[in-house]
Amino acid sequence: MHVFFAAVPVVPLIALLVFGIALLLVLILRFKLQAFLALILVSVGVAVASKIVNPDAVPLTQVAGTIVNSMGGALGFIATIIGIGAIFGAVLEHSGGTQSLATSLVRVFGEQKASWAMLITGFIISIPVFLDVALVMLAPLLYALARDTKKPLLTFGMPLVAGMAVTHAFVPPTPGPVAVGYILGVNLGWVILFGVIVGLPTAIICGPWATERITRGIEVSLPPLEVKDEKRTGDLPPVGLILFLVALPIGLILTSTIVEQITAAGLGNDLTNDERKVALAAALTEASLIKQSIYFLGHPVIALLLSTLAALHFLGTRRGVSRDVLLEISTRALGPAGIIILITGAGGVFKGVLKETGITDALALAFGQSQIPVLVLAYVFATLIRIAQGSATVAMLTAAGLMGGFVGDLGQADLALVTICIAAGATGFSHVNDSGFWMISRYFRMTEAQTLRSWSVISTMISVVGFGLALLVSVFV
Repeated sequence: MHVFFAAVPVVPLIALLVFGIALLLVLILRFKLQAFLALILVSVGVAVASKIVNPDAVPLTQVAGTIVNSMGGALGFIATIIGIGAIFGAVLEHSGGTQSLATSLVRVFGEQKASWAMLITGFIISIPVFLDVALVMLAPLLYALARDTKKPLLTFGMPLVAGMAVTHAFVPPTPGPVAVGYILGVNLGWVILFGVIVGLPTAIICGPWATERITRGIEVSLPPLEVKDEKRTGDLPPVGLILFLVALPIGLILTSTIVEQITAAGLGNDLTNDERKVALAAALTEASLIKQSIYFLGHPVIALLLSTLAALHFLGTRRGVSRDVLLEISTRALGPAGIIILITGAGGVFKGVLKETGITDALALAFGQSQIPVLVLAYVFATLIRIAQGSATVAMLTAAGLMGGFVGDLGQADLALVTICIAAGATGFSHVNDSGFWMISRYFRMTEAQTLRSWSVISTMISVVGFGLALLVSVFV
């Protein structure tokens, strides 16, 4: 055992990691420090302290450079995706696209089965629209449905947030899976594919059938009827257009991934991962113009940019929205997106520091002989951090950084499943340290105890079911 650990001081480095995570929790929970600053501060502290226990760690003179380089590397891709996606979601929300989708599905299913309409609405709309924004926009529709059908509010509300929670965590271009996919080096097309394969049955299993039983006996009152609670009756965009705009980037990215896999199939199996990446890039450069065009259009940045421009035109300009208003909508959308971008960048910094200090190597040595499957480790890491500090985004980023030493030899499909397991772990066990817990409690007018009995149980069910289905899918990959 001592010979195995000789090259890397495993125990001191893991102890340093535990201290770093504990410090991160204290800064966020006790001192209420913003997650971005907390991640940067902990990254600096771990980098500086690592030199005490590991002589080969990043030199003190290079700590600041490591922070800057890791931040820059992470943000090049992530910031672009999140920024464009935020504008796309804001235009969709401003046009009434969320209400159009929801009301159309309610008409199709009928008011008696509107809970299924809400599940599907949440599943689709949370792909481009942030969960909290979608909940705010659809709350009036939920109240109106509860009044019209004389059914409890939670009958419609819980399936909606269950559907939103699944795609918000599992399916890009939402920030969490985008950031984890980047950190792990996985093509987003694979993440989308497995996110839907795992996420859709997860949403169904954790949907109306489950939520109705979990929330049985929980009575909540509806807010007083006000103008803002009425259904929107203005000129809503056609639901077909909304579905097309949401599906466009996903379809382009998946098509590009298919082209990439066809090209990669001709490279042989005797290459390392790094050699395969170089050879694949060269093969794509020499491919036919059609293949190059498909690959170009399916890059996540290009695909999402095209969808956003289409949304600005069809949901904005063609519907009489002035350019000044569209500019204001786009600018306002980048405010909350900026916070998420900085937090994900700080997560990239934490990952970079773990690598440069030798902590990822220490983790790989410590757990490499434990025979714990990599998917289980990914889920456990994300779950523990989620329970401790509440933020799903921070949990996903931190877990992705911790997995750096375990995924070097994995293929794209396996990396995508690791991403889904991290997402599943970061989704569950929502409680009082989670901002989403309080938002759902507020809009559904529940007490803390009622929210723990309902949403906390449902989020945990989503986590466990999603993880179980990811393990099942891994058997066939």
